[in-house]
Amino acid sequence: MLSLGKVADSLFISNSRSACCESLLSQERITFCINVSRQQPFPSFQQGQLLRIPVFDDPSEDLYKYFEHCSDAIEDTIQRGGNCLVYCKNGRSRSATICTAYLMKHQKLRLKDAFEIVKNARPMAEPNAGFWSQLQKYEDHLQRQQQRTLSSNTISHNKYIDSDYNVVKFL
Repeated sequence: MLSLGKVADSLFISNSRSACCESLLSQERITFCINVSRQQPFPSFQQGQLLRIPVFDDPSEDLYKYFEHCSDAIEDTIQRGGNCLVYCKNGRSRSATICTAYLMKHQKLRLKDAFEIVKNARPMAEPNAGFWSQLQKYEDHLQRQQQRTLSSNTISHNKYIDSDYNVVKFL
């Protein structure tokens, strides 16, 4: 059965067969397709943009290096009012990994929570062991980044505290 799984309001996931069904793309008003494969075809639709992420569904492939670019491209599409479809051959591992990374970064979700959303949208979603490990690494990266941001915000607030006297400065 051909279908697109709705991950979020403007984000969908599928296999390549469904991704090439123009009526499904029109129905969901897809404006941007991310094809996470080396050899799967692109849909032949005129109204949108296409991006290929050339990886095989192999645990040794480095999908991590595409997380930021894909997540930001999805977010940019959504911010401009578009709808995005992420797909791979079976809509199981590669596309699920990219959708999960997007949710982690732009919806600030933990890996477990982000993947649960993807799994609800596409029950057969299951990143391979290598991609899962890369998602764990990405979660660590995002947490460190968030801690640095919180730390720098704390430091900027401390400019109002006089450390010699431990009192608040009035400007």
